[in-house]
Amino acid sequence: MRKRIFSTGISAILIGSMLLTACGGNNTGGSSSSADATGENSTSAVEANAAAEDGDPFGKYDPPVKMTFARTVDNDLNDNILPKTPGETIDKNRWLDLYSEELGIDISYAWTVRGGLNDDAYTQKLNVTIASGDLPDVLIVNRTQLKQLAESDMIADMTEYYDKYASDLTREVYDSEGPGILQSATFDGRLMAVPYADASVESTHYLWLRQDWLDKLNLEPPKTMQDLLSISEAFAKQDPDGNGVDDTYSLAITKTLYSGAMGVEGFFAGYHSYPNMWVKTADGKLAWGSVLPETKDALKALADMYAAGQIDPEFGIKDGAKVAEMIAAGKLGIDFGEQWNPMYPLISNYQNDPEADWVGYPIVSADDTLPKVPQKFRTQWYYAVRKDYPNPEAVVKLVNMHLEKNWGEDNDFNHYYMPVENGAVGVWKFSPVAPAPTNKNLEAFNEIEKARKLGDMSILVGEPAVIQSNLEAWKAGDTTQWGWDKIYGENGVFHALNSYIENGQVMRDEFVGAPTPTMVEKQASLKTMELEMFVRIIMGDAPIDEFDKFVENWNALGGAEMTEEVNEWYQSVKNQE
Repeated sequence: MRKRIFSTGISAILIGSMLLTACGGNNTGGSSSSADATGENSTSAVEANAAAEDGDPFGKYDPPVKMTFARTVDNDLNDNILPKTPGETIDKNRWLDLYSEELGIDISYAWTVRGGLNDDAYTQKLNVTIASGDLPDVLIVNRTQLKQLAESDMIADMTEYYDKYASDLTREVYDSEGPGILQSATFDGRLMAVPYADASVESTHYLWLRQDWLDKLNLEPPKTMQDLLSISEAFAKQDPDGNGVDDTYSLAITKTLYSGAMGVEGFFAGYHSYPNMWVKTADGKLAWGSVLPETKDALKALADMYAAGQIDPEFGIKDGAKVAEMIAAGKLGIDFGEQWNPMYPLISNYQNDPEADWVGYPIVSADDTLPKVPQKFRTQWYYAVRKDYPNPEAVVKLVNMHLEKNWGEDNDFNHYYMPVENGAVGVWKFSPVAPAPTNKNLEAFNEIEKARKLGDMSILVGEPAVIQSNLEAWKAGDTTQWGWDKIYGENGVFHALNSYIENGQVMRDEFVGAPTPTMVEKQASLKTMELEMFVRIIMGDAPIDEFDKFVENWNALGGAEMTEEVNEWYQSVKNQE
């Protein structure tokens, strides 16, 4: 096995890792339909397979093979990356050149749409493409679409190709969270797509606090939930901004409740409640965390805070952008969110007020038991290959090459990921496949910490070196790098993540299978009902005991059936272990 520049010594059960920004994989090619697979623009199966009969993960096709993708072009790629990489385009760039020159895979795009994978434009275009049956060679689909394509026999079984062609590094990445990543794309024992592996640890929540407000009010960082509730009261009632006006609140919270920023998952976890995910209960079965008794306790605490004037009375009608405006204006002092929160929305507060200082802390508990920290399963997109495409293994090779060029022993990270000469923009987005080691961000932090302790930053290479350059720029007075310091600096929030891991606090989402029949039919309406009820309880429009009625209704309207299906899946997985 080749050496790697990132450590794999941390338990795979406990770590996933953070992608700084997991942008939409760009997929799809310049010609579509199965006709291309047999026409002059496509290589025959015999010729194509000749280059890879030995299972070489990096074997070059000669003659080259052609592959079409469908893809998104997000705002960052269009507005930030392309202007800083003159001479490169979506159709002609360093990644497509690399795949052609080193692998003999010539990529084109059947179609592109502006936006991200979750945007309506991509969803609508993809649904039309699937309905037509005129598929590009490769397309990125979500779990529901993958299930549809697999059941319709429209895509290739990737089991043997992954087994034969996946590189050592690819296997490390796809096994880094246990079996879940590959399991999520497996139907009846067949791997029906190569997952766009996302990092579950990306969803880890931290407690972000206005440190300058703590200091002004002579308050210590919280060690317990009671401490945090006292801080919340002080932030709302003791004029922490010093303007003599009663115009501050404590907790940043949006009408959608569950979010990577300004969400409440971290608060709920303090009460040992894990809404919006499947958790294992004492009887060894899976349950929807939102309907468990502990959730009622957390809702009661939020309702009390709202009644006491600590939460914005209009939060129930405000989306993330509106709440972010309140943070920018210096009206909020507590935020539960993921590691990237200093990049958005917290930096806007600092930009408006250089005295504003946010620090990330571990979440706290309402009792003497350390809270489990939820990590939602984040792998939601998949590289699915058209069934009749003659070289399905080529997708695996693309994944191998992307990982190798960025994180392999002989990586060229500074050219293919975040080139310093181009302003450290994410040129990795040029690639139609964009996997990354799930533990890369935490490992970068730990590498930087090691260098700090040794007093020798010259040992840093690849991504840690780029991040360290941002930290040095911050120390030199570049205020735009403020967020990097809050994440990767000497007091960066990854210290909290390390403590979660060391203390065995990480809790993973237990369900990673394809949507069940009841999920497809009823989960959207059940989630809407849940959200509406929880917001009503928090705002005092419904008494806390309405939670019990909600649980009854949830079960009666499909929740019980969905839970049964989830547990059938869970049992089938355990039987295969």
